Amino acid sequence: MRMLANVQQKTIQPIIEAAVAKGGRIHTDEYDIYARLPVWGYQHKTVCHARGEYARDEDGDGFCEIHVNTMEGTWSLLRSWLRPHRGISQEKLPLYPGFFEFVHNARRRGKALLGALIAALVV
Repeated sequence: MRMLANVQQKTIQPIIEAAVAKGGRIHTDEYDIYARLPVWGYQHKTVCHARGEYARDEDGDGFCEIHVNTMEGTWSLLRSWLRPHRGISQEKLPLYPGFFEFVHNARRRGKALLGALIAALVV
């Protein structure tokens, strides 16, 4: 997770290329910055939030193969996590998503989180 100074195709392309193998399938909403994903060598499936579509079952098996719910849920958790931290400085704001990502992935809370944090710093 990271904050971007601007959200444009030229900004997201190197990030996507560093994280996703060519030919990989990427699910997004219909925000236009993702329009060039096929040109960049990726499979691209979308859901249309404007039409009330949040998940789609493409093959009729009852399982929604196309969705962005996992990422939407992560952003919702981040917003809830940040809410008590009123008055976050713009200078330090980029640190919060990174720490949230660590805490979320560590799946530990309280004193157990400290051990995971120390282990990550020592490695």
